[in-house]
Amino acid sequence: MTTASLPISDAELLETLVDTVLRAGRVVLEVYDSAFAVEQKGDSSPVTEADRLAEVIILADLARLVPGIPVVAEEACSSGQVPAVGATFFLVDPVDGTREFISRNGDFTVNIGLIRNGTPVLGIVYAPVRGALYLGRLGAAAERLYVENDRVVARQIIGVACPCPEPPRIIASRSHRTSETDAFIATHPGASIVSAGSSLKFCLMAAGEADLYPRMGPTMQWDTAAGDAVLRAAGGIVTETDGRPLGYGPNGRPGAMAFANPWFVAYGCVRTNLD
Repeated sequence: MTTASLPISDAELLETLVDTVLRAGRVVLEVYDSAFAVEQKGDSSPVTEADRLAEVIILADLARLVPGIPVVAEEACSSGQVPAVGATFFLVDPVDGTREFISRNGDFTVNIGLIRNGTPVLGIVYAPVRGALYLGRLGAAAERLYVENDRVVARQIIGVACPCPEPPRIIASRSHRTSETDAFIATHPGASIVSAGSSLKFCLMAAGEADLYPRMGPTMQWDTAAGDAVLRAAGGIVTETDGRPLGYGPNGRPGAMAFANPWFVAYGCVRTNLD
């Protein structure tokens, strides 16, 4: 499969998208601070105006910056607009952690990931309530950017905790914990458990604040691509339960389910998965 070339470098694109997610995060916070309505999508998952407004901003910027590169975006796919993709495409989740958004606990994120030949090579994750913006790019160090009043005020290179402490610190979904996930956790007696929502879990691992993230339950590729890219840049890895690196691209299923993930485990230190 031919890999499409972008009109700008990955490094330049990533820096440019910082402004995109900051603007998307601003409109998300405006809705967050209002008496917003909650609707149900066809799959019974919740959606708010924040999801739609943020996605409009992101899609417009990607169309301007990298015209012709397909974008698989959550809300567009939910309305039946599932694009055909090649080796290079974007995965966008304008508000990952909508349940956290609705409950106003702050654990939601704005996400843009770039996929090339099945691998997340670039990711940007913004948690606007926390003022934390995470960047990851293949071949470069992961970073946390500190945001105040919609402006980046500081940057810090981040990395996973390696070697992994024993017992590990396990981070698990706040809203989607399953019995299968609990069974995995039980194989690590004495492990400390941290609950968090959205793709923020990948980013906390990338910053060395957790070591394992098991997800034995349904997720979509737009939920994970950006955070996965950040974690890989920080020295971690995400694998399927059989140990193969988690891949991205259509899986042969119809409609939006073509971008459903298998169960996976994220490792803060690659050696953790190999020992």
